[in-house]
Amino acid sequence: MDLKYPIGRFEFTGALTEDERRKCIHQIEAAPVRLRAAVEDLSEEQLDTRYRPRGWTIRQVVHYLPDSHLNSYTRFRLALTEDDPTIRAYDEAAWAELHDARTGPVGVSLDLLDALHRRWAGLLRNMDDGDYRRGFRHPELGAVTLEASVALYAWHGRHHIAQITSLRQRREW
Repeated sequence: MDLKYPIGRFEFTGALTEDERRKCIHQIEAAPVRLRAAVEDLSEEQLDTRYRPRGWTIRQVVHYLPDSHLNSYTRFRLALTEDDPTIRAYDEAAWAELHDARTGPVGVSLDLLDALHRRWAGLLRNMDDGDYRRGFRHPELGAVTLEASVALYAWHGRHHIAQITSLRQRREW
């Protein structure tokens, strides 16, 4: 098993059907509940365990998800209100090393992710085909459509939650 990519790497094969798009939105909406379940009853010591050698701790993964998804949500809103905006990238690894991400209580980030995903899912459900064709320019990735982004973030939540659940399985927690 690839510890870094327990569900495999993200692959976007092109235009989503309406059903595939609905599935992505459902996965985004379900991520906070799944993350909360993944860390339920973990001790502070377990939360501070790395999910793989040289990887982040479970605590850092929990704090990273709302950081990342808040950035994505903002990118969606920019793409919906501006023509082909250039977004700003950020140093995810540096954010994960900030004090709050290394030591903060996970409940705060679980609550933030829950509120964020409720709002994000509401936005996604009310977008039309033309909205999903809109996009933004990423300084490293180039042009990115909102359709590709919804697929990416549906995968992204499952990906990081699987890092936690696969560690729990390996450790029999």
